[in-house]
Amino acid sequence: MEKLSACIVELHFVNPWKIASSQSTGGSGTHKTVIVELSDSSTHAIGEAAPSSLYAESAAGTLAFLQSLDYCPLSFDDVPGSMTFLDSLPGIPMAAKCALNLALLDGAAKRAGKPLYDFLGLGFRENYHISSFSIGIDSPDVIYKKVLEAAPYPVLKLKVGAPQDKENFAALRAAAPDKAVRVDANEGWKTKEHALQMLEWLVATDKKIQYCEQPMPRDAKLEDLVWLKTRSPLPLFADEACHTVKDVARCAEGFHGVNVKLVKTGGVSMAFETLSAARKLGLKTMLGCMIETSVQISAAAHLAELTDYLDIDGSILINNDPYLGVTMEKGILSFADTTEKHGLMVAPR
Repeated sequence: MEKLSACIVELHFVNPWKIASSQSTGGSGTHKTVIVELSDSSTHAIGEAAPSSLYAESAAGTLAFLQSLDYCPLSFDDVPGSMTFLDSLPGIPMAAKCALNLALLDGAAKRAGKPLYDFLGLGFRENYHISSFSIGIDSPDVIYKKVLEAAPYPVLKLKVGAPQDKENFAALRAAAPDKAVRVDANEGWKTKEHALQMLEWLVATDKKIQYCEQPMPRDAKLEDLVWLKTRSPLPLFADEACHTVKDVARCAEGFHGVNVKLVKTGGVSMAFETLSAARKLGLKTMLGCMIETSVQISAAAHLAELTDYLDIDGSILINNDPYLGVTMEKGILSFADTTEKHGLMVAPR
């Protein structure tokens, strides 16, 4: 590879962002991501790392690792071999691996003259895939306002796991009485008994909740997860408990589905493998995201055909996305208007 460059980009939230695991910090108005560019004499490609403190990674640490790669035998013509090399590097941040995998696939698909979804053999149905729109933890009056602002989006995801969960859900329903809703506890319910109590309350209160993500901590005992799964009135999806294909078998015991994120798996290649393995075990599948630009959101969208649900709204939760890629008008994913027709189908704004 002739050139590898990386830089930090600070993203600005439309609204301050808070989930169960960030309540003690009061949420945030910004998030840092890392953009990677790979090029050789004929091809220029892009990738993104969206490191999260949830997984003990940072933008600064990811950037430092990428800048330390003095010897980097990466090739658009051999993505599997390039990933084998990256896997051999001690201490590589998963976010860095993700960014490089995205760039490698972007370049490989561009050389093939194909969108990434066709390069992967998946295809993509236009006007079919719908992403939810996420509402972070806040006071009920702010939740109400956020839900009104999200009127164009047909499916909402409410972050729960806070003391005011019931009040927040009531505020959501006051603003949107009929919309489909998903809830995400982000490990916020610490015991199986409390988790079951909240799940039963949700179902007793509302009949339009589709499922619940990560009700208990990622390190919960398997027997507790199984206990909750057998009693839950809602389907349960693993998020923080599912990183790569290695976690799928355990998740099949304790959950009904998995939420796969590129930054957790280390890119599109492992996300493809993880989603495929989950489907073979009869699990429902979804793609999620962190706060990301259209680079990583578009990369995830190329895997949409492997999913039952999508929650890849990270780029519409910010107001300074430097890239154009997949669009999400009224929550519907589309590549129809992209100026770049190959690879990730992403271009600078």
